[in-house]
Amino acid sequence: MTIVTRFAPSPTGNLHVGNLRAALHNWMFAKAKGGRFLLRIDDTDGERSQEHFVDSIRADLAWLGLNPDGEARQSARFDLYEARFAELKAAGRVYPAYETAQELELKRKVLLGRGLPPVYDRSALALSDEDRAKLEDEGTRPHWRFKLDHDAMIEWDDLIRGPQRFDPKTMSDPVVRRADGSWLYLLPSVIDDIDMGISHVVRGEDHVSNTASQLQMFAALGASAPRFAHEALLTGAEGKLSKRLGSLGIAHFREEGIEPQALIALLARLGTSDPVEPLVDSAPLIEAFDFARFGRAPARFDEEELAQLNARIVHQLDYAAVRDRLPASMTEAGWAAIRPNLTRVAEAADWWQVVEGPVTATIAEEDHAFISQAAEIADTIDWSNPWPALTGALKEATGRKGRALFLPLRLALTGREHGPDMAALLPLIGKENALDRLRSG
Repeated sequence: MTIVTRFAPSPTGNLHVGNLRAALHNWMFAKAKGGRFLLRIDDTDGERSQEHFVDSIRADLAWLGLNPDGEARQSARFDLYEARFAELKAAGRVYPAYETAQELELKRKVLLGRGLPPVYDRSALALSDEDRAKLEDEGTRPHWRFKLDHDAMIEWDDLIRGPQRFDPKTMSDPVVRRADGSWLYLLPSVIDDIDMGISHVVRGEDHVSNTASQLQMFAALGASAPRFAHEALLTGAEGKLSKRLGSLGIAHFREEGIEPQALIALLARLGTSDPVEPLVDSAPLIEAFDFARFGRAPARFDEEELAQLNARIVHQLDYAAVRDRLPASMTEAGWAAIRPNLTRVAEAADWWQVVEGPVTATIAEEDHAFISQAAEIADTIDWSNPWPALTGALKEATGRKGRALFLPLRLALTGREHGPDMAALLPLIGKENALDRLRSG
């Protein structure tokens, strides 16, 4: 069997971190099995869907490297939905219902008040042809419900949650089409999954009850259902997923200087017992991807963990991978020297300014003579490896060592108390700049 997965966002907003995780896992599973990963734009909501969100979705996936093997748009598939809907209608598996939203809400409140589950009572099925004609003559347009088979227990083996069982008698017949003729999510998604040959559906556990209804739709349309994997939802570091975290998208992560590899490394293993590792290459993550490793406990997304992971990723990035984001004059040697001190690539510009200057240093009164002596010695040492030569000569001449030796020199040469390894930094600063800085100290 060819593995085919799909990521099916609605272009009514930007992708958030939960969407990104679903997209990633669909992509990883397909790649791990030598299959195909498809993008489906679920844009049946003509009022809320916007083209700039479609462009944003494509750009976000491309930034993460999740390049789909094909793309479809639901707005181009209405003829297919009409044809399959007609089949269900002829088979008696969809039926018109005429209650208003207010009437349905009243029924719901009455049932809840009696301590009963708010399941639709199927009163629309009791209407005669004359009743329906009268309602429509009065201007009442029906919405359409899928008629669940109450005699067929709904069961499936979920790849994450294990055996699942739903009694359709406890479920409302789902609305699949609005009174204005527009489609709700459930039925078009099933029709598309059949038509696109989707073998596996990977999504959040908030869709479990949808799956129960959709399994009967697959059967009613004469199709085998895909396998389902329902992932535990993300939570924040404080427990419940905050509204802010739930809306975090690619733009936020880019603004924060997060590398796509860091997001992939974290989201790939959230919800598993496997350690999160700073892997620049996603190949090991793909190779090890297995739904059996995912648990049912909520997966904790921590921005601080992501930031720390990002720094470890940055420390591994090759010069070629970041060159277009560095100052034009920064060399490969400069990147190698500065990289270990960064938490994000954008910080390289600040450290390169330390190399190119000018810098402002505040030297303690008791260190002025020491820095002057350092300038004299720096003019005479071998600059093929200047830092150990300079500190070695100064130690011998002054008796200073440790912090008393190194800190005043770092301050005079860089203007900062901390930073990259001076053995790597001083050759980049160069003899003339170093002498100027020491002499001005």
